[in-house]
Amino acid sequence: MELKVLQHSADFHSVVDVIYANDANHIKHLESDVDAVFDRSHKKFQRGDAQRWILWENSNPIGRIAAFYEDKNGKRFGGWGFFECINNDDAAKILILEAENWLKENKATKIMAPVNFGSRDAYWGLLISSTTYPSYQENYQPSYYQKWFDSMGYGLEIEQTTYELVENDFNIERFSKIAERTMGNAQYRFEVLDFSQLPKFAADFVTIYNQAWSFHEDFEPLDVAEILNRFKSMKPAVIPELIVFAYHGEEPIGFYVNILELNMIFKDFGGKLTLWNKLRFLMSKGKIDRCRGVVFGVIPQYHNKGVEAGMIMKSYEGAKKNPKIKSVELAWIGDFNPKMLSMLSSLGAKLTKTHHTYSKTFS
Repeated sequence: MELKVLQHSADFHSVVDVIYANDANHIKHLESDVDAVFDRSHKKFQRGDAQRWILWENSNPIGRIAAFYEDKNGKRFGGWGFFECINNDDAAKILILEAENWLKENKATKIMAPVNFGSRDAYWGLLISSTTYPSYQENYQPSYYQKWFDSMGYGLEIEQTTYELVENDFNIERFSKIAERTMGNAQYRFEVLDFSQLPKFAADFVTIYNQAWSFHEDFEPLDVAEILNRFKSMKPAVIPELIVFAYHGEEPIGFYVNILELNMIFKDFGGKLTLWNKLRFLMSKGKIDRCRGVVFGVIPQYHNKGVEAGMIMKSYEGAKKNPKIKSVELAWIGDFNPKMLSMLSSLGAKLTKTHHTYSKTFS
């Protein structure tokens, strides 16, 4: 076996084809999405770096890994991800140790894995269990990966769970009562996304996010231009009635963002977003009957006031206006958020997936 620094991105993607050749449940990430994570024009490279490797055997790619670090708030955060490997203990150890050594050389004392150099809502965590197919930009891995985290000294950092809610299971009577105290209160209002006012909603998103996420150790404030660009790029995958903002008077206090479950179409693309596949998507997206909640936040002083319930009810009303939507997936619910987990239970949502994020500290 020979480990080499990545020279061609095509090799990085070819490893996936080897690992999942006989796995009918696997859906390949769009190669262009993965390549974008490592685009050196991204602002993360202004305060960090990334490196990728391929493990070869007899000129065949049998494994890959990416390591990265970023400086935030005077600390250096390290991580590795995009890990794929054949079921071989020696091969896995070669890859993981290379990533760890590179991070040590770059002065990272704590690392998280498997994670993303980009945002937390994509390519984050090791799949532990699942009762459904992988969603767009969601990690999917063979079960044998877990043994390597355990054997190489990694401990559980975050348990992330995903729930699915179908209309027949939605406890509408009970939940509408919870939502009444805000939806029936004139001081609160709930608005759906309006693309004609995108700069306003982008600014409101940033205001909410920068307060709601500030307690995270690796918190980094967002800027409006970044979110405005993301909203614009999301437009083909969005039903505006399923993106809800909450306000107290004129103060933005919460958001709930759903997108169409793109893997219902992308599963047939083999990771390639060619011109033809783009046309196939546009012709077929009307068949998508599932959406995915990718981010949900309320600023701290409005917790436990029914704001969360109000946004979910407003989104439910939006789904009723779009009857093709049969279910909603609520993703990335961290174990540090027990109140959200309790609310999902009261909704009638069912647990469908569990991912683990691991960490390791160097002396």
